[in-house]
Amino acid sequence: MKLYANVVIDISSEKLDKIFQYEVPGHLQKAVYVGVQVLVPFGNGGKRRRGYVVGLTEKARYDPEKIKEIDQIDDAGMPIESQLIGLAAWIRRNYGSTMNQALKTVIPVRQRSAKKEKKRICLLLEKEEAKERLAFYKRRHSTARERLLAALLEDPQLDYEVVTGKLNVSASVVRALEEQGVLSIDRLRDYRNPVQGLTQKSAPVALNAMQTEAVRRIRENAKSFHPKPCLIHGVTGSGKTEVYMELIKDAVKEGKQSIVLIPEIALTYQTVMRFYNCFGARVSILNSRMSQGERYDQFERAKKGELDVMIGPRSALFTPFPNLGYIVIDEEHEGAYKSETMPRYHARETAIQRAKMAGAVVVLGSATPSTDSYYRACAGEYMLVEMHERVHKKQLPACEIIDLRTELRERNFSILSRKLQELIEDRLKKREQVMLFLNRRGISGFVSCRSCGHVVKCPHCDISLSAHGGGKLVCHYCGYETPMVLKCPACGSPYISGFKAGTEKIEQTVKARFPDARVLRMDMDTTRKKDAYEKILSAFANQEADILIGTQMIVKGHDFKNVTLVGVLAADLSLYVGDYRASERTFQLIAQAIGRAGRGEKEGEAVIQTYSPDHYSVRAAAASDYGAFYEAEMMYRRMMRYPPVWNLLVILVASEKEELASAAAKYATEYLEASNRAQISKEELLFVGPAKPAVAKVNDIYKRVLYLKCRAYDTLVQIKDHVETYMQSYPAYREITMQFDFNPMNGF
Repeated sequence: MKLYANVVIDISSEKLDKIFQYEVPGHLQKAVYVGVQVLVPFGNGGKRRRGYVVGLTEKARYDPEKIKEIDQIDDAGMPIESQLIGLAAWIRRNYGSTMNQALKTVIPVRQRSAKKEKKRICLLLEKEEAKERLAFYKRRHSTARERLLAALLEDPQLDYEVVTGKLNVSASVVRALEEQGVLSIDRLRDYRNPVQGLTQKSAPVALNAMQTEAVRRIRENAKSFHPKPCLIHGVTGSGKTEVYMELIKDAVKEGKQSIVLIPEIALTYQTVMRFYNCFGARVSILNSRMSQGERYDQFERAKKGELDVMIGPRSALFTPFPNLGYIVIDEEHEGAYKSETMPRYHARETAIQRAKMAGAVVVLGSATPSTDSYYRACAGEYMLVEMHERVHKKQLPACEIIDLRTELRERNFSILSRKLQELIEDRLKKREQVMLFLNRRGISGFVSCRSCGHVVKCPHCDISLSAHGGGKLVCHYCGYETPMVLKCPACGSPYISGFKAGTEKIEQTVKARFPDARVLRMDMDTTRKKDAYEKILSAFANQEADILIGTQMIVKGHDFKNVTLVGVLAADLSLYVGDYRASERTFQLIAQAIGRAGRGEKEGEAVIQTYSPDHYSVRAAAASDYGAFYEAEMMYRRMMRYPPVWNLLVILVASEKEELASAAAKYATEYLEASNRAQISKEELLFVGPAKPAVAKVNDIYKRVLYLKCRAYDTLVQIKDHVETYMQSYPAYREITMQFDFNPMNGF
């Protein structure tokens, strides 16, 4: 019987995104299965290429005489599960990429690493016989053999490193005794363990009534025939993590495993410690800063059932657990869960799909849920679980909004308002800690007035215009341009310019104003090294510093008991970036920052500094009122037809030739308008562009973008499929590349 394998070749090229068929030779038929990596002859020259087996069949799709044979199994490859291949196919379909790109996404570890072995020396002789042999060695003055045998009589099993190191016995002596049948050398697989050395502190936590009710509802949902994803909307400090752990305990009792996703590597240490105290050594982590060997070993341990919980950022979602129970996505609102490279998948949607395939349940958690998730919860697609109070009835921090326009009028040009300076002085005297958060996310090139707070916006998209070279203001959604303004259009003030700031400058200001304070800074520059996150956070947690300055990485999920003051230094830096999600991000970042204060016994306080004190996102965050923010934001989303009410597809066209990029984008737009207008009205499908993206040229590659808005997500997926097929007829197709991004978290 002949067997054929459907193989995806490991070449990242859209032009070769298809399945090739190879015959499985008889001696490999028992070794080839869906998911295994193979080496195959490819192309006219028969060059060896790696491929992934995505299917097996007894039917040849081509002339059997022309089908080549698989050369061999790729022993260096990391096997993948058929379920993950199915997930890769779903990612390719829903996010627009090649199958090969999707496969590489679901296989975060693609290569086997050299196995680490642990050698153990075991005594083979009976006790009396060993004593006789020991006396013999003493008479012969064989001191090394005598020393080793005496140690084995005390402990019949010794680590090889202890024998050759501490006992100073050479490898040749060990081999000689092995040949004489005195001892054996056992070789055991020694997995690299990134959480090795942690000390488990038994800390059973009694759930309060609110947490218990949350667990009960999610348990009932998990037992239903078609469980829904669950969204836990819990204020900062309400104890969501304890709810996650209680649910995962249920899974462990049933022999199931769980994945816990966190948005930032910076959260890993604190999260791991909490889960390690509960589940011990059956917890592990996976992130991009680990070595290839560490990552490979964690996947091996997961497949063998040696782990109950895997913690990590987005890629941990693809841990090959054999019996998945829960997928927890903490801080589910974070943009880090959306991939910024092809395929541009969202971990939330992909987790829901994986859970359907594995019979698992997705639990989303956030103090500031994404509008997408809350919208679905309100529509009944998700089960909504509310947790409105902090544990032990602790109060949320008192919050004050400082109008920086007033500070400017009163001649205070410092980044620190007078009120914030007074409060910092007070906390330093009391030996309490302070966190200063710079609300900066990426490049904030918007233009605003320091006197009245006016921000220059696009008249067509209600998005702030971005300052570009050549004295222009540009909209990154529709391409609208206008000359740079020299005076504020609203009040005529000359104090109008691009809004920029940096953590290093703030650190200098703080040290100059408070010379006796111990200051730490946490940003991309100070956390480049592997253990930098842990060192900075541990030092602050151990109260080795008084003030921690940082960007958004310091406000996500961290729990410092002695922090009683949080300062948000420039709320406007995220409020007016050229993105329809700017207000949502601002609300989330401010609310999360405020939530870091008062988590211990002492009450907390927060100060928000802004040029836009009346903006609804700032007001709602200061009041910790998610409902008020959501209502105002959804009114704007409905009016402008943005997600989650409508869906948005961004098509990016790129080429080394600028005229080709422009022409191809126009070609695609004309096709879409002509082919879809007959079936879909303007009320249901909108086109914006093509236009230049925020960065229109990178490494001599020119880019153009086209935006499509539609209520139905499936319609946009169909449009993506049609565009992919149609563009292959474009005369210069091989000189352009095309990418798709559904409901982007960041503009191109």
